[in-house]
Amino acid sequence: MNADDLKKLTTESLKQLAALLEQGQSERLTSLLKTMARFHRYSFHNVCLIMAQCPTATRVAGFHTWRTFGRFVRKGEKGIAILAPIVMRRREEPADEDSKAVIGFRTAYVFDVQQTDGAPLPEATEPAGDPGTKTIALKAAITSSSIAIEYGDDLGGALGLSCGGRIQVLAGLEPASEFMVLVHEYAHELLHRASDRPASRDIRELEAESVAFVVGHAIGLAVADSSRDYIQLYNGDSTALAQSLERIRRTAGVVLTAVMDER
Repeated sequence: MNADDLKKLTTESLKQLAALLEQGQSERLTSLLKTMARFHRYSFHNVCLIMAQCPTATRVAGFHTWRTFGRFVRKGEKGIAILAPIVMRRREEPADEDSKAVIGFRTAYVFDVQQTDGAPLPEATEPAGDPGTKTIALKAAITSSSIAIEYGDDLGGALGLSCGGRIQVLAGLEPASEFMVLVHEYAHELLHRASDRPASRDIRELEAESVAFVVGHAIGLAVADSSRDYIQLYNGDSTALAQSLERIRRTAGVVLTAVMDER
């Protein structure tokens, strides 16, 4: 596949997703959110490509990267095609990150861990249902964004509130619930305090809850697939759906980078 073929595959995948949502089927969208959780550092297009070609993928890397982990791609395995940027340094500028520009995309191939043999990879130590020290890291990320965190005994029936520069959380929540509420309200702060936020309150809530779903799933919390009716993200407008999914992916990536020490 060339880059154009991959872009067409992404477009077709989004069309299929929209068609399923129109039929009232949200399982594909939930699967996409789970794929975002596993590959939050990949672009939205590449998340779609990984899901379309290998829905069961859990951890992917290039041929040579797997070798650095002491693992080797088995002979005859078919790679998962993704889009990799072609980067060129601007002339007459210092050789730093800001001097580089993306001039196009090329096809690159990654392989899922199930396609490799070799040294075992370290298992995640985070027990399901307990975010552990990740809550501390999350709070640090929130406060470093100049957002205050307050706890209260009565929030009028809400578990959390986003107040613009201030997050309120109901006191006494279980650790997993506290973490998810903090992510949800932080997502509101990151996504919905500018003029480009979705006009629909329902969409804003679904975007924030989707971010929480992606982050919670990524760190191993037992988040329910049906915690929100994700199908409502699609309201007959595939372009708006794609924009929401990109916003969800980007924001979940920001949160996960903070809580998983991937700076």
